[in-house]
Amino acid sequence: MSDGQVLTVAQMQAAERALVEGGISEQELMERAGAGCADWVWRIAAGRPVTVLCGPGNNGGDGYVIARILSERGLAVKVIAPTEPKTDTARAARSLYKGSVVIQPSQDERGLFIDCLFGSGLSRELAPQHCELVKGLVQSHEYSIAIDVPSGVESDSGALLGDDLPQYDLTLALGAWKRAHFRLPARLHMGEQRLVSIGVGNVKGAARLIGKPSLTSPAPDSHKYTRGLACIVAGAMPGAALLAASACQNSGAGYVKLLGKVGNRPVPADLVVEGGLLEDGLQDDRIRAALIGPGLGRGDEALERLRTTLSNTKSVVLDADALHLLKPEMLRQEGAYCATPHDGELMALCESFDVSAADRCSRTLALAQASGMIIIAKGPDNYVASPDGRLAIAPPASSWLSVAGSGDVLAGIVAARMANARPAFEAACEALWLHGEAARRAGPTFSASQLAGHVRGAMMSAL
Repeated sequence: MSDGQVLTVAQMQAAERALVEGGISEQELMERAGAGCADWVWRIAAGRPVTVLCGPGNNGGDGYVIARILSERGLAVKVIAPTEPKTDTARAARSLYKGSVVIQPSQDERGLFIDCLFGSGLSRELAPQHCELVKGLVQSHEYSIAIDVPSGVESDSGALLGDDLPQYDLTLALGAWKRAHFRLPARLHMGEQRLVSIGVGNVKGAARLIGKPSLTSPAPDSHKYTRGLACIVAGAMPGAALLAASACQNSGAGYVKLLGKVGNRPVPADLVVEGGLLEDGLQDDRIRAALIGPGLGRGDEALERLRTTLSNTKSVVLDADALHLLKPEMLRQEGAYCATPHDGELMALCESFDVSAADRCSRTLALAQASGMIIIAKGPDNYVASPDGRLAIAPPASSWLSVAGSGDVLAGIVAARMANARPAFEAACEALWLHGEAARRAGPTFSASQLAGHVRGAMMSAL
């Protein structure tokens, strides 16, 4: 089993069918889901009464199981069901619950509210009366829990299917994480999130959740070149390149060079700066990764530096200005490339590579396949997509990362991980986790240079 995969609705339905074909009945799956949720509710309720809102489908069936188990444990349970169950499995769960069922809430609701009205299969707009029902129940209770996803959330896109949907204190994902658990705006309504296992196995082609990497210390016989030489290509604004170089040094690279002129800017004593011809600087065959883009500029000189870098280096991280200058013909078939666009840069790349898709996640996947690059789509929702169709989703990071220069820090971390001979997809996932962990350690109100300093502690935590 895997608790790190993130499934679409179709993948989750297929996974459940596979369990049923393997001999586990739908009723047993519902019992597993309901029992797992009931355990969470029991601990949180601490003796308080519980109201369960049950819908007509299998999400409502889960609610009847939860209500039955909590009632058997001695809690005061009220079930509200605006409509009768419409699936055989939900009807069976309803028949096993011996308590009373009402159609509408009363005026004295309190304790915990459990939303089992509609689950991850909902794709239509939530009816106004259902919106008002769930909003009223959330407001009248001390604590609210959504089962699988809150009613009114589209599970794949994370879109809200109703106006002014309420915010819950906890969401219990059933069987596997869904994409909405990590996508805006849906995740802002979910509160804390926990996963309830029902025995779902690994699903082929599923996205995965980026977790803490398992890093290792250098081997006893390591030296700076075996640990990895990374080059940062500077441009019109060398401060951004210096910032990326600092992050690269703190992310495990054995040797970091900055190629370009830095003017009168102070340079750390342990950073090698080569201000000669870029092509000469890139001739060292020990270079494992180059980063170009931070502070590069968008003029003719910047374009020439990009062409030179791509012509002389097989492993390249492309960021910032380089993403606006990049054209498909610049990439070599044998190259290993990782691009780190924010939304504006993502749209520029999609235009360059003639990519069109309905939403940001789909665009990221389509761009990776069209360009042959690993794509880190950075923003409030962070994705890593590979040309072979792999997709990784990062858990939400600190909103304090919305500061100038944080993208330069991320690009420097990616370059270091690629210089450590990590495949580009794995390097990208490791870098996103380290970036988020560095932000967590930095706390609120940090600058990008302070963020770069905290990457070292993030690395230590993953060893």
